[in-house]
Amino acid sequence: MSKLAYLGPEGTFCEAALRILAPDAERLPCANVGAALDAVRRGEADGAVVPLENSLEGAITQTLDEFAWGEPLLIIAELLLPVEFSLLVRPGTEMRQIKRLVTHPAAHTQCRNFIERELPGAVVIHASSTAAAAQEVSNPESPYDAAISPAIAGELYGLSEVASGVGDRTDTVTRFVQVSPCGPLPEPTGADRTSMVAFLKDDHAGALLEMLSEFAVRGVNLSRIESRPTGDGIGRYFFHFDCEGHVADARVGEALSGLHRICGDLRFLGSYPRADQVPTQIRTGTGDAEFAEAADWLTRMRAGQV
Repeated sequence: MSKLAYLGPEGTFCEAALRILAPDAERLPCANVGAALDAVRRGEADGAVVPLENSLEGAITQTLDEFAWGEPLLIIAELLLPVEFSLLVRPGTEMRQIKRLVTHPAAHTQCRNFIERELPGAVVIHASSTAAAAQEVSNPESPYDAAISPAIAGELYGLSEVASGVGDRTDTVTRFVQVSPCGPLPEPTGADRTSMVAFLKDDHAGALLEMLSEFAVRGVNLSRIESRPTGDGIGRYFFHFDCEGHVADARVGEALSGLHRICGDLRFLGSYPRADQVPTQIRTGTGDAEFAEAADWLTRMRAGQV
């Protein structure tokens, strides 16, 4: 049985995603995303499930930075999980008594309108996860009156739900990814995604356009671009890319080869099946057969077989 690390404690959306992605795996809760990924790097877990982005808040920056700077790991699967939040309290606490509220920063962002409308005087404190917030409130000595967490966390930690569906949007989805140590990639399915991190070789006019052109001229559609600071000063960034297709596809492989030539560093994060199973649309002239025919043509020209 495999062991997978995740952002804990018990009752997080991350654990819910893990249960779907690997229902038979042993679960190892960790204090934060970095700890979950480090458990894989140290061999304490066979893999990990971590959040990557949210449809309302955007990218989970800690995850992006771990993929960019930590010892390399590969994404092998993804899951799109709908998220819904509840306002949880110790039994007997009423809404009007809530003065100090604890939750994860992402949940705070996704429930901001509810908090401002229903709890305008409450101080919001951030926790490492929504389940950690519920666990904290369950302590009778806790300085916090309430947590915004998944309803399942309330059941686990003996809390009462005083309000459900407190998110500002009912269609919010978080994208989780399953990672493993470097090794064989999932086979292409025709509905795949490839992720990478690109570092500029030098900062010059058109540098980002040069990177984007490597995808565009080969008909590779980008589904996500995120910039993150390198830490070397204002205006210095690296870039996370997701594109449609698998590195085994000729157009994707050539695009990554082109990036490798022009970037200071290019970190491949994996090719894996898309959670929504939407087939990749291949533009005329960019299929594997057409790349192969073009390569054969070039070989003949170089041999003088005009």
